[in-house]
Formats: sequence, structure tokens, C-alpha cells
Amino acid sequence: MAVRRRPTRQVYVGHVAVGGGAPISVQSMTNTDTRDVAATVAQIKRLSRAGCEIVRLAVPDTAAAAALAAIKKQVEIPIVADIHFDYRLALAALEAGVDGLRLNPGNIGGPEKVRAVVKEAAARQVPIRIGVNAGSLEKEAMAAHGGVTAAAMVASALKHVRILEDMGFYDIKISLKAAEVPLMLEAYRRMAEVVDYPLHLGVTEAGPGLAGAVKSAVGIGILLSEGIGDTIRVSLTGDPVQEVVAGFAILSSLGLRHRGIDLISCPTCGRCQIDVEGVAARVQQELQDIPKPLKVAVMGCAVNGPGEARQADVGIAGGPGFGLLFRHGRPVRKIEEGDMARVLIEEVRRLAAEEEEDKDAHK
Repeated sequence: MAVRRRPTRQVYVGHVAVGGGAPISVQSMTNTDTRDVAATVAQIKRLSRAGCEIVRLAVPDTAAAAALAAIKKQVEIPIVADIHFDYRLALAALEAGVDGLRLNPGNIGGPEKVRAVVKEAAARQVPIRIGVNAGSLEKEAMAAHGGVTAAAMVASALKHVRILEDMGFYDIKISLKAAEVPLMLEAYRRMAEVVDYPLHLGVTEAGPGLAGAVKSAVGIGILLSEGIGDTIRVSLTGDPVQEVVAGFAILSSLGLRHRGIDLISCPTCGRCQIDVEGVAARVQQELQDIPKPLKVAVMGCAVNGPGEARQADVGIAGGPGFGLLFRHGRPVRKIEEGDMARVLIEEVRRLAAEEEEDKDAHK
């Protein structure tokens, strides 16, 4: 059953539409020092190759703000500047040509300072994301709503939204992130009932690796299945490229978007006769740059292996020390176990290139 998405306004972050029925975009955030232009550009390009569509950069000081223009010139995906406390950093980021701001207008200075930022953002058609985090709620909101609660988070976000609306600014996105999934779920559900702005989903400080991906998939996935959410960021400790991979995996699991390989591999029971774990890990790692949605199977025995491999675009069904390579349901050839990962990777790349050539030929 198709997910019926919540209708929202639409804003543009650079060339990427968010909300208003646009495809749910996948974001990430660099973990380089923004002042190191070369390292930051290199990481953004890696993120872009993995499918990242919007990238956020920390702007803690004037040196970081000054680096934004040079970074912007060298990358293609939209850049969002993450600003806290100092309105001058927001103005400098806008001058550098960023495509979005993440800030809370209530904490960057008085009304005149906020007005200066809003005026410049409006002139440049740059949207602003109101980002509320359960770990940094204002004391007033907590006092009025019983501590760190969903009601307090929504009240905090609405306070910042009203500041912008009172200045005639409506190019707004909202996030209400928490490390606790139930709190995050309730906050987003409440907000979805009272505004029509697009929502940026995420479980903040989700953690490293598998634990962080699972927590994010539960929180983000539940909301997406309810039609809530217009852009997502999976917050993982470590390489941000894995955030993008996880983000597309969440969208694909719900049938909302498909990008890259869908790797099917068996859980390696006692019948397994090849190193499924090793082959699958290498295949997944080396094919992250393939944007074409392809189903790839690595199966380890004769029970389910041939069937799963036949149903994949490319697959291997394992035997004792060897595997049978399938392509679009047909057996291609027998492969020694030591060559399985290499051959499977080569076959997937060949198929992706052929299908891309066919697509171009029919344009």
C-alpha cells in the first residue's frame, strides 16, 4: 500500500525542492573542519557520489564563514550553513552564497539582528530551518511544559516560527530532534497537526554503526510510513557517507525512493558453504557509488540460494567452494569462491553501465 504523504508547503534549497509532494531528499552534515576547504570539499564530493542531495556545514566562527564561498564554488549540491548565537555569521554565510540556513532566530540576537538576517535571506530566496533539539531546549519552554517533553519542543519551534512569520518570512522548514525515539515521534506528530511547513526528520545523536542506523530507521521510518516528513538526515557517529546510505535504505524499505543496490544476502546458517559475510561486505562497500537501483543477491546454499539469485538482477548462489552466477534469472557461469566478490562487482557494474547506455539511447 502506497504511503499517503502529508501535504505541505514547498521550499527550495538550491535546486532541491523540499515538501509540496517533492521526493523525500536525503541530507548529511560534514564532520570536517569547515575552515579546511580542501578536506571539506573532498568530503562533500564523496557525499554527493553516494547520493547526498543537501549538505550542512558547521559555521562556528568567522573563519568558517569565510571559507564557505570557496567551498561553494567547488561543489554542486546545495549547502546549508549551521548557525548559532551570532547573527553576523548568518549574514556572512548568505553573502558567501549558501542555499539554506539552519538557525533559531530567538538565539542569534535581538529583533533588529533577526530582521537583518531575515531581510537578506528573503532577498536571496534562501530558506531557514528552525531546528529544535531536545538537548538544548530553552528553560522557559521546559518550565511551561513539564521539562523535556514533546509539548515543550513544539512550543519552542512555534515561538521561533512566529518570529519569522511576523517579519513576513515563510520559506521555513522545521525539525524537532531527540535521541529518544518516542519523544521524537510525539514531537513531530504534534507539529504536523498545527503547521503545513515541510518537516526535516531525524533522530539526533543516534550513535555509531548498526545501533544508530536501527534507531534512526525506527524513528524516521515510522513517521514516513504515516506520511510525515519531507527530507531526512540519519545522524551517525563516524563517516557521514554511511548516513546517506542508511537514508536511502530507509526510503527504499518503504517504497518511497530507490537508489543504488538492494543487497539480498542469507543469514549464514549451518547450511552455508561459502563466505557470504565476506563477499556481501565487499560487494556492499565497493558498490556504494552505483546510483542505479539494482537487486543483488549473495546466497550461501542450495535451499533458497538459486531462487533468490534468479530473482535478483545479479546474484550468486553458493556451493562447496564455488558459486553459480545469475543475471536476470539466467545462470551465467560457475565461479571459484575466491573470485566471487570480484566477479559479482564487475557484473553489477557492467549491467548498470549497459542499462544507462540503453536509457541514453532512448532519450
